[in-house]
Amino acid sequence: RLGANPSTQFPSPAWLEYATMTHTLTTTPAADGFRMPAEFEPHAGCWMLWPERPDNWRGAAAPAQRAFVAVATAIARFESVTVGVSQAYFVAARRVLPETVRLIELSHDDSWMRDVGPTFVVHERGAVRGVHWRFNAWGGLQGGLYSSWDQDELVALKVLEIEGRDRYRAPFINEGGAVHVDGIGTALVTEECLLNANRNPRLKRAQIEAHLRAYLGVSTIVWLGKGVFNDETDGHVDNLACFVRPGVVCLAWTDNRRDPQYAISRDAWERLHDARDARGRRFTVQKLPLPGPLAMTAHEARGVETRRGTPPRRTGHRLAGSYINFYIANGGIVMPLLDARHDQAAAAHLQRLFPRHRVVGVAAREILLGGGNIHCITQQVPAAPLAG
Repeated sequence: RLGANPSTQFPSPAWLEYATMTHTLTTTPAADGFRMPAEFEPHAGCWMLWPERPDNWRGAAAPAQRAFVAVATAIARFESVTVGVSQAYFVAARRVLPETVRLIELSHDDSWMRDVGPTFVVHERGAVRGVHWRFNAWGGLQGGLYSSWDQDELVALKVLEIEGRDRYRAPFINEGGAVHVDGIGTALVTEECLLNANRNPRLKRAQIEAHLRAYLGVSTIVWLGKGVFNDETDGHVDNLACFVRPGVVCLAWTDNRRDPQYAISRDAWERLHDARDARGRRFTVQKLPLPGPLAMTAHEARGVETRRGTPPRRTGHRLAGSYINFYIANGGIVMPLLDARHDQAAAAHLQRLFPRHRVVGVAAREILLGGGNIHCITQQVPAAPLAG
């Protein structure tokens, strides 16, 4: 099943396209008048996956599972939550998740719903559909994070079947965490991720932009450079910057010029300063200080199993911690608590940015140890727009 081109390694089984042909649209969202709504627009609910892999999560994933329960519980205060879990863990997960959280048996390789789940798009006449990106575990055989992702490649299809939504099958590799939109035509992305040779080596920037316009329904793409330092997703934008509202971007920041993150954040700030959104407006950039720097301890590293095809976790490994990796719920902000020295200030900053939302912090270091955070493990289902 291995090919020379990372964009075609572990291709989708032929039956995936054939068996779901009646549910898969041959057009694009933009051509059909659909757009990806901003995360701050109303939601119908939220999807998550249950962490299980002992080669990514320490302690046979038990500490991570407790953190995921805390995240699901926090989000469920504001909107409905569905968690997908494998058969082997169903009973255990049901025992610890709140009754208000819906649990569905759903096979998967790892628990990053933002990236393997569908990206939903909406039509102003009230319809909701989903984009099913092609997925290669953040790099395939050139830097990917695990060697088989067959089940993750099916997650978006399964979610859309359960949600009863039509599906657009994107023709290129992408992940939900690699894009952020303002809902009115502007997308934020990073060159480090979307131009990485381990995603779509045969596509030029202009071709990737054309695909993003077609499948997100945007007109303007703002390219930032790198993502957060040492981010193993190859610099997902959702760890670096996000839209607070149209025209306002929140950016991960440090004032420490000796920190390698400083040059990255400074470059992003300059690009945002020079850019314009889809309506020709300048951006207001709100700097959100980073935690740490944070590093994996020897105790944490020892708790992760070593398996072929999975990068090892090492003592002292710098973690790509960022307070930008929060989830916007209906009336709530669920943010990661990562560093007691900075958590309170970050929460206060987010409360100022979202005065109509309630900011809820969740201890999230265990999620960070696995390579991401709250935004990475969640995927919102937008509410259907009221037909005009």
